[in-house]
Amino acid sequence: MRLNENVISYYYRIVLLVFTTSLFVTLTSFSQFTDSSGRVLLASVTLKETPAYIIREANVIFPEILKGNEALSLAYIEKFSNNKRNYLVRMYTRGKKLLPKAAAILKKYKLPQELNVLLPLESAYNPNAVSKAGAVGYWQFMDVVAKEYGLKWVPQITPAEKAKLLKQDKKKAEILFKNLAKQRDDRTNFLTASNAAARYLKDRKRNLNDNWLLVVASYNCGVGNVWTAMEKSGKANPSFWDIRRYLPEETQTYVMNFITMNVIFHNYDKFIKNELVFTPEKIYCSEFDQRPPADYSETPAFNKQQN
Repeated sequence: MRLNENVISYYYRIVLLVFTTSLFVTLTSFSQFTDSSGRVLLASVTLKETPAYIIREANVIFPEILKGNEALSLAYIEKFSNNKRNYLVRMYTRGKKLLPKAAAILKKYKLPQELNVLLPLESAYNPNAVSKAGAVGYWQFMDVVAKEYGLKWVPQITPAEKAKLLKQDKKKAEILFKNLAKQRDDRTNFLTASNAAARYLKDRKRNLNDNWLLVVASYNCGVGNVWTAMEKSGKANPSFWDIRRYLPEETQTYVMNFITMNVIFHNYDKFIKNELVFTPEKIYCSEFDQRPPADYSETPAFNKQQN
């Protein structure tokens, strides 16, 4: 009986020693992850090789008339907004007075206000702008279109024609130029020209089945070229995206710039604060428990990975 008691006592001491050793190791390891108050230091936890990140969700909003094919223009808009940021800011700032006025005129003709960005695209709000082709004013009407829509207009003389007239008879040429300068050209009058532009756009709306991107394309290259591109597409009711490759390269760019300017102006507060996101993106963190920036705090995918 004494032998059994000794054996039991011996095994008891061994179990107690193992337990004590194990407890000491555990407490020593745990102390590495706590401060003096005993609180766990989460930053001490070993991270996996995959870094922590948050998902920054896209927040760009397209105007109503441009919804439906957003994915086809997002890359272009993002690139343009990065490369031409100063230009976009300048056009937005300069347009604070004229864009709302143009929108009101367009509304009177039951046209979408988004068409008002044709103003900065065409003339950068310069009433005296004259293109190489001879288009004049805020909305860049050619002589023939100005006449068609009842505007008083002054014939444009190209630099080559001016040089020729001066060479033939300098005195007569200078008198002619002075007289032309005195004549009224309605294309340089904002209200008159804007009303004519609205009537022109309304006519193109009827010509092009209420498709606004096709209307914009026709403003650049003429409705005839748009009709030709529509025929080449082989589709019964093609969109801009269907006929894009059949349009002049300048017109393709013009329409994309129209889309871009509308989207940026529609999201201008986010754009100017550098908070405009076009596609979801991962923002990696150096610490898994790093707090996300304030504007990401609602993001559900704050990924904390640990062993």
